Amino acid sequence: MMYDLQKASMWKRISAWLLDFILLVIVITGVAFAISSFLNYDETVAQYNALQKQYIDEYGVDLSVTQPNEEQLAIRNQADEAFRNDPEAVRLYGQTVSYRLIIVVFSVLLAYVLLEFVVPLLFGNGQTVGKKIFGIAVMREDGVRLTPLALFARAILGKYTIETMLPIMLVLLMFDGTMGIIGTAVIAALLISQIILVAATKTNSAIHDKLAFTVAVDMASQMIFNTPEELLAYKKRMQAEKAEKAVY
Repeated sequence: MMYDLQKASMWKRISAWLLDFILLVIVITGVAFAISSFLNYDETVAQYNALQKQYIDEYGVDLSVTQPNEEQLAIRNQADEAFRNDPEAVRLYGQTVSYRLIIVVFSVLLAYVLLEFVVPLLFGNGQTVGKKIFGIAVMREDGVRLTPLALFARAILGKYTIETMLPIMLVLLMFDGTMGIIGTAVIAALLISQIILVAATKTNSAIHDKLAFTVAVDMASQMIFNTPEELLAYKKRMQAEKAEKAVY
């Protein structure tokens, strides 16, 4: 056991991340399905599509034509305008957007709360399932054991809010046509910042670690202290032992 920083190897961190990512996807999918079923999301989407088809049939729009002429294009525009001005279509569209947002936000949030916050609290030392299997721990940068508040900042504010939900929300906005090149630029900047931090920092720390002042370490060789006072007492004891062994 050593007091000096014993960083977890990159291959261990990548392996742990992959396992945790797979588990997150499984939980997110299950929770999303449950919320979707509760909200009757599929039924709402089906009603929206049925109403849209009604206008397509009413105006005689031929969607099989990939390069419509002026007359066909005019008919499509008329059908589209009539559909967009239909109060029921507006209601259903708003409902599907709201439901989709609720499903995405809460399914991802619940998965992160469970696997990145609750599980590490139960395992101790900030260990997720992946970190537990590959012998990785998380501690504060000063060598003190992770507190629930620091773990919350790392998992919920860092991993969930900044690294996951921000890109997801931008992609959804881009998909809906309300966010253009700015969304792409923000996502690219976030990705580049993440790469630079991991590659350039001494502790190879990602955004969530820098936000919470934490570091991933090798569980088998890293000394982790319960409190700052315990760390200070250890330093004093080491200094005293070193002084006793010094040759004058």
